[in-house]
Amino acid sequence: MRISRKALNLLLGCFCAVTVTNFLSINTAAKAADTVVLRYGLLAESVSLADLQKAAEVGDFPNGFELYGRKLSSQQRRFLLKTLKMPLQLNVVTVNRLLNTQIGTTILDDFSTAVVRKDKAGVQALRAGLVIGSTAPQGLSLLSFIAAYPSQNLEINLPQIFKIAGNFNTAFWRTQQFMLAIAPQLNHQSLQVSLPFDPSQPGTAQVQVLKLNWNDPQRNRNIPVDIYWSNAATANKPLIIYSHGLGSVRTDLRYLAEHLASHGYIFVAVEHPGSNQTNVDAGLQGKGKLLKPQEFLDRPKDISFVLDELAKINQNTNDPLAGKLATDNVMVIGYSFGGGTALALAGGELQLDKLKQRCKQNLAVLSLGETAQCVAQELPNNTYQMRDNRIKQAIALNPTSSLMFGDSGLTKVQVPTLILASSADKTTPALTEQVVGFQKIPAPKWLVGILGGTHLSVKDPSTTLDQAGQPNTPFSGGEVVGEQASDVRKFVKVIVLAMAAQLTPEAKQYSVFLTPDYAFSASTPAFPFRIVTEIPPDALKVVEEFVER
Repeated sequence: MRISRKALNLLLGCFCAVTVTNFLSINTAAKAADTVVLRYGLLAESVSLADLQKAAEVGDFPNGFELYGRKLSSQQRRFLLKTLKMPLQLNVVTVNRLLNTQIGTTILDDFSTAVVRKDKAGVQALRAGLVIGSTAPQGLSLLSFIAAYPSQNLEINLPQIFKIAGNFNTAFWRTQQFMLAIAPQLNHQSLQVSLPFDPSQPGTAQVQVLKLNWNDPQRNRNIPVDIYWSNAATANKPLIIYSHGLGSVRTDLRYLAEHLASHGYIFVAVEHPGSNQTNVDAGLQGKGKLLKPQEFLDRPKDISFVLDELAKINQNTNDPLAGKLATDNVMVIGYSFGGGTALALAGGELQLDKLKQRCKQNLAVLSLGETAQCVAQELPNNTYQMRDNRIKQAIALNPTSSLMFGDSGLTKVQVPTLILASSADKTTPALTEQVVGFQKIPAPKWLVGILGGTHLSVKDPSTTLDQAGQPNTPFSGGEVVGEQASDVRKFVKVIVLAMAAQLTPEAKQYSVFLTPDYAFSASTPAFPFRIVTEIPPDALKVVEEFVER
């Protein structure tokens, strides 16, 4: 299942309508716009709202406009005509909620660059115009927005509009509407959640870190691991093993590893030599491939190999970890590309036939996560089963899954699984990479939504220092990390600890922290959280409208 080209084009039109629409608001006390100035370089033409309404009705622009006749291509003219009256399926409540999120502000900032203004009220103007335009009887459209725009003239930079539209990461934008519909809005006053304790607080055990370096002779592969543990650890608790993202390191979730270890769990962070930061840096210097197709198979094998080595340690009476490692009762955690690894270990079958077809087409609309998955097209077979029966639960944080598991690969997942998705994730957009796949995974399962979270928000602050000063583009940048994302990391500590506890006698005591009510009660102004075990009907409509069956 993937987003169809037709749907992508329609979505692009919708958001460009929002774009053009966005540029149109300033002060609700002012007179509504009756003239729009369309600027194309040195050429500028004015058109009345009445003429635009007529153009939308008849399907052509008035005669005598040089801009439409000489500067704009036929495709661009059709695009403008189409977006003039195209309704967006967003009511005023949804629009207002979206614009009050962190990602809503980012959208306004991006789109404000296409409005020619002398003042600095662009963002405020866009916000007001979108809300006012969405109250029109026919719903929000470009025309309804212009009609609501409280200024006599509106000047739009058309080349900038087309530039923004051409760079859209479409799955990312559609995700915003889905996330707002993922769970009903609860009433704070009536919400009563009985919490027996605060799992975000560290445990009482003193954490130790054991650094090891193992070599798999069969694959000539050197695998470093960090083992976080304490004297409180016992084999009565599941072993937790972690797979990092593409171009990253095993310390990605160090804060989480330390938290779980303080509660008596053993957390093993594995580094994948074929897709870690060292390998990708070498690839960028022309010293090898950024990612080899074999890595889709080697990563799960790395985890299985490490479990084999840990089982040996568990039998070594001279080792301080002896008898503490539950290597047959394992919860795997994967982040980003490692999330795909975790799903494969949980039973998800790599199905590459459609991936190979898709990745031969134009990749311009793909996210970075989808592009990375296209590397798998070089593998010789179409299906691969990488399940490890020792894995009893899986957590996939912002995973890649849209292409590599095909239509039914995730239906073969055989253990309880939690998927985390962030609404502002540009690298692995939630709708395509997490939500569609979540629908296919058999229960028991949980979908965790973080509104306002970005791809890197769950990572340890020590691994996101390079984000300072990064440009904010439709495909990357704008990451919410470090201190800004502290609420996200706190929430992650709770839900992961609660999931781990489901493999212990304390399962019932921790189950409350995996409920919609808890997620809502834990939400902050910057990050509303959601937890669902099935996609609600309203949110499912968002998926069905833009996913090709």
